[in-house]
Amino acid sequence: MKKKRVTILGSTGSIGSSALDVARALGDRFDIVGLAALDEVDLMAGQIDEFSPGVVALADEASAARLSEIRGKETRVLAGADGVRAVAAENVDIVLSAVVGGAGLLPTIEAINAGNNIALANKEALVMAGPIVTSLAREKGVVIIPVDSEHSAIFQCLGPAPPRSVEKLILTASGGPFFRMGLEELSRVTPEEALAHPVWSMGPKISIDSATLMNKGLEVIEATWFFDISPDDIDVVIHPQSVVHSMVQFVDGSVLAQLSIPDMKIPIQYALTYPERVGGGCSRIDFPELGELTFEEPPRDRFPALDLAFGAARAKGTLPAVMNAANEVAVNAFLRGMVKFTGIVEVVSKTMAGHDVVAEPNLEQILEADAWARRKAGELVDRGW
Repeated sequence: MKKKRVTILGSTGSIGSSALDVARALGDRFDIVGLAALDEVDLMAGQIDEFSPGVVALADEASAARLSEIRGKETRVLAGADGVRAVAAENVDIVLSAVVGGAGLLPTIEAINAGNNIALANKEALVMAGPIVTSLAREKGVVIIPVDSEHSAIFQCLGPAPPRSVEKLILTASGGPFFRMGLEELSRVTPEEALAHPVWSMGPKISIDSATLMNKGLEVIEATWFFDISPDDIDVVIHPQSVVHSMVQFVDGSVLAQLSIPDMKIPIQYALTYPERVGGGCSRIDFPELGELTFEEPPRDRFPALDLAFGAARAKGTLPAVMNAANEVAVNAFLRGMVKFTGIVEVVSKTMAGHDVVAEPNLEQILEADAWARRKAGELVDRGW
């Protein structure tokens, strides 16, 4: 059996680490060709020792220089954003794009330009530049396979179904740790509390986004481009057990759902082995022990991020990129104690309100909107918005 050649962008993060767990479990199926991350020298050095990639990159140039001193002989060590993009452009069978935030957009585009199939965990690539990314993928004959558990579920449920047979996509959300709290309680939430997700083990940015429901909003925008569907045909429901990962409702009233235990290694493995399914080390659902599956309406009055995202999805243009950038700034400010938990969405909302939307932007205009939103959100944070 020929091994798949794989590059992992964001290899030291939560998704990247889980992907390497999959590679360990299915070692006869994958050859790890390239790795890229931000600045984690020791973690990357260990990954080099274990997987022997031909090339790696750290976006932080000082960290890359340190890594090169200790691991720069058998493995090429590249530095900076250009280095990450160069790793993405290496010729492989599939690139797992798992860099967190807007920083993942250009490496994803670079990988597509090189003709590499994409396992997409970086939702911001489609949130910021959905028309550009999907059009380029079609032009290059590249397959983009979703890694987010929700989009993976929809991808699996849709199968070969013709688009006209789909009535609605239903994204499930765990609700995070606070969805039953009132506004007064929410205003007192600490970063430590927000990072303690009750079901999933995720990185800090995604954990905070899950707590505000912004993560689900980003997934709504992502779904419009992944599946070429209007945001008006997407619903969100709270499903605390996180066993039903999303559903597709068809025009005849049938609903297909994908279920599994909440373990990101399952959709990661599916994306990397697609179109095959192979055995792995993940646990199975014990339905009698599970007992029940419950679903609720999201509390939009207390979690306005969801409606902001639906509004951005309908507006299109540069507004989704602005929303995403402002959210990254606001989340970082919350983690540093500069804004309250409820202030995250307030900063995002005020930034979006001050933006003049470009309806059909090119990549340069999207990046300009991203930079503008980061400056604007930073100003709002500095002056207490």
